[in-house]
Amino acid sequence: MVQKAKILLVDDRPENLLALEAILSALDQTLVRASSGEEALKALLTDDFAVILLDVQMPGMDGFETAAHIKRRERTRDIPIIFLTAINHGPHHTFRGYAAGAVDYISKPFDPWVLRAKVSVFVELYMKNCQLREQAALLRLQLEGGGKAAIGDTKEPAGLLAELSARLAAVEEQAEALSKQLDDDSADAAAVATAAHLERKLTGLRRALDALEPGTGNSPAMPSQN
Repeated sequence: MVQKAKILLVDDRPENLLALEAILSALDQTLVRASSGEEALKALLTDDFAVILLDVQMPGMDGFETAAHIKRRERTRDIPIIFLTAINHGPHHTFRGYAAGAVDYISKPFDPWVLRAKVSVFVELYMKNCQLREQAALLRLQLEGGGKAAIGDTKEPAGLLAELSARLAAVEEQAEALSKQLDDDSADAAAVATAAHLERKLTGLRRALDALEPGTGNSPAMPSQN
């Protein structure tokens, strides 16, 4: 089972963090607080996050500088960042946010329903990627174990391949439904691109799995997890 996704909330004002928690609690995910850029970077050293909500105006290390550090780290550079700001300084300020690596830039006060919907998209994409990594790990066990791997009880190759195929099919179906939802809702370009990347990885994993079917005689390379 995939664990709950973690969402990082970064704001120097406790009342703003409390408001974000109230808005996002309905998603039933793990909400992690950080009251500064430095505290956010420390949290990112040990935990994986589905999305980061990052306040722009903070004393010391502001949101732009924090985002720059996040994007420079290989471990964290692909985590979506949604900037939140109480002051709208115009197009130039917004452009700076996107240039720093944000997938979205929202001015306060914001619509709670809109913010929750945007965050839920990235949480769902994160969960699908976790499922994909699980399928890849099972397939790697199959390849490295010489035809057997542990999924509960040890299974013969044919039974294992059938189970892997069924699990992968379930993820493929969910990913297809998510892509259709993004198209229908005219979602952010970053979310659509992330979903397309997920589908490409699923396609690569499906090809690798199909090549293991009896009679193919192939030894496929594992699909990239980047």
